[in-house]
Amino acid sequence: MTAAPEAWLSRIAAARDDLDRSSTAARVADLLRDQITAGLLVPGARLPEEELGKAAGVSRNTLREAFRMLVKERLLVHEFNRGVFVRTLTPEDVTDIYRARRILEGEGLRNVPAATPEALARLDAAVTAGEKAAAAGDWPEVATADLQFHKAIAALCGSSRVDEMVRHLLAELRLAFHQMASPRDFHAPYLERNRKLVTLVQRGELEAAERELNDYLNTAQAQLLQTYHREP
Repeated sequence: MTAAPEAWLSRIAAARDDLDRSSTAARVADLLRDQITAGLLVPGARLPEEELGKAAGVSRNTLREAFRMLVKERLLVHEFNRGVFVRTLTPEDVTDIYRARRILEGEGLRNVPAATPEALARLDAAVTAGEKAAAAGDWPEVATADLQFHKAIAALCGSSRVDEMVRHLLAELRLAFHQMASPRDFHAPYLERNRKLVTLVQRGELEAAERELNDYLNTAQAQLLQTYHREP
């Protein structure tokens, strides 16, 4: 189900004052990517050009440049004579996303000894946020917290380039999450696994943490791919 247009458009409008402080098209692309990562823009959703331009307070040319950026990131797709839509991922997309995640998040865990206390604290904060959201029954927010947790793992690399790559990958991954019929059934088991990963990192059991992460990612990938292959 597509989120009500006012839900994500109002967020764009609220952030428009920041647009003058950076490259405008890039900032609009950031705002749209944020709505995808938050689960408010779902696969197949059409982006209404006129309403979005008004909400962001930008020209049509600026908006189209932002669209081109997100098409290149594989988050949007332009359909001739129909408009711009949020992309629907393929099984091949999911497989490739997880291949990249194993490399980037695995390197994050291997870099724990060099990570700052602040970077390590973000792991625990993201897991705690997910646990609180689950207690409140807010499963879309649990999904968002889960992405923040994995973003924090990769951030242990201490590389701005890795951070950017992971930000794009996890926005794509959020689109795959919409394949799951029950967000609760999908995300609930990973709350405990996220906590286990944090505990292993805190204890310095990094080889065990990396084994757990690999098994975790293999399991999640298999679950997502199963939804593409099940009978109608």
